[in-house]
Amino acid sequence: MSHTSVVVTGLGTTSPVGGDVPTTWAALLDGRSGVAPLEHEWAEQLGTRIAGEVAVEPGDVLDRVKARRLDRSGQLAMVAALEAWADAGLNADDADVDPERLAVAMASGIGGVTTLLSNYDSLKEKGPRRVSPLAIPMLMPNGPAAAIGLALGAKAGVHTPVSACASGNESISLGIDMIRLGRADVVVVGGTEAAVHPLPIAAFGQMMALSKRNDEPERASRPWDKGRDGFVLGEGAAVLVLESAEHAAARGARVYAEAAGAGITADSHDIAQPDPAGLGATRAMRMALRESGLEAGDIVHVNAHATSTPQGDLAEAGAIRNALGAAADRVILTSTKSMTGHLLGAAGALESLATVLALHHRVVPPTINLEDPEDIGFEVPEKSRELPAGDLAALNNSFGFGGHNVALAFRTV
Repeated sequence: MSHTSVVVTGLGTTSPVGGDVPTTWAALLDGRSGVAPLEHEWAEQLGTRIAGEVAVEPGDVLDRVKARRLDRSGQLAMVAALEAWADAGLNADDADVDPERLAVAMASGIGGVTTLLSNYDSLKEKGPRRVSPLAIPMLMPNGPAAAIGLALGAKAGVHTPVSACASGNESISLGIDMIRLGRADVVVVGGTEAAVHPLPIAAFGQMMALSKRNDEPERASRPWDKGRDGFVLGEGAAVLVLESAEHAAARGARVYAEAAGAGITADSHDIAQPDPAGLGATRAMRMALRESGLEAGDIVHVNAHATSTPQGDLAEAGAIRNALGAAADRVILTSTKSMTGHLLGAAGALESLATVLALHHRVVPPTINLEDPEDIGFEVPEKSRELPAGDLAALNNSFGFGGHNVALAFRTV
């Protein structure tokens, strides 16, 4: 099948390990954890008192007046989007981009939860007149996408995929589709999440989903380690600028990698637990390969969803093996969540950014905290590992509550 080639020309992030792409990438390669104790008074009552909060506060980057009109999730998204836009060599009134050919797909798993809960507190304690008139545009899940669309002047469409922890990757898939369908030349895609708040932490804790390694926060996120006891909540945002290869070439843009294709499936198994056989995940990866025109043997690296949960990590490892067959033997597997924690709706976008950089720089970040590894049949380096020369391809997986599976394929250019 012939496809319009879609390329990545800009990257931006703010994460638990760095306030931008250079610092985040350096931290990932060095194996530095961004997980730390929560220094909030409200955390004292919780069973889990650790998280991956962003390394740089968005208020230190954004104009203060504009920042106050955004939920924290919108602030983080804006920081990442402006970095990615500048990294792509673009500006707000760039003549190289027709606004009617520019779109945004910015995902979130939970949306403006801190705005929602803080305004409910105000309502209860001080009455309806103390509810912010900006509460609705701040708390609505599409708020970050809308704010970015306004900032960049996007008129081809502004979208907000919501599919739990697969949301970020679904936004990238949507961006690829929009360009291939001829609806846009440039799509700003990514994910954002800001749910480090007592209610989400308590709720995940009640599900027995979170690690309780409070005394060793930097060692708590440990995908594929036999001592893993749940994921660590993280916050942040990551954004990629996607363009048709023709549009990027016409303006002389620097290209990081090709966004070659995507596969999306659903488990229809359970609202929270993954299918233990990983059948939906396997199909998603195979679909991504087929759409990309790739063979299993072309894949040299997989940035796994691997959240550090007992069931999910093993189910995914088996799914990767089933999807790639004998070619899995040459794959270098990693989970950057071991350092960043789990950014929920932003996870796939941040991990796609890491996958793109791994291909671009030909080096794979490590998985840290592997002290007693499971026998999953893959090479999982504990130090950064160089990739070979030549044409290479990689996969990034994201899976979410509800049985959402999204696999993305990227290729060197």
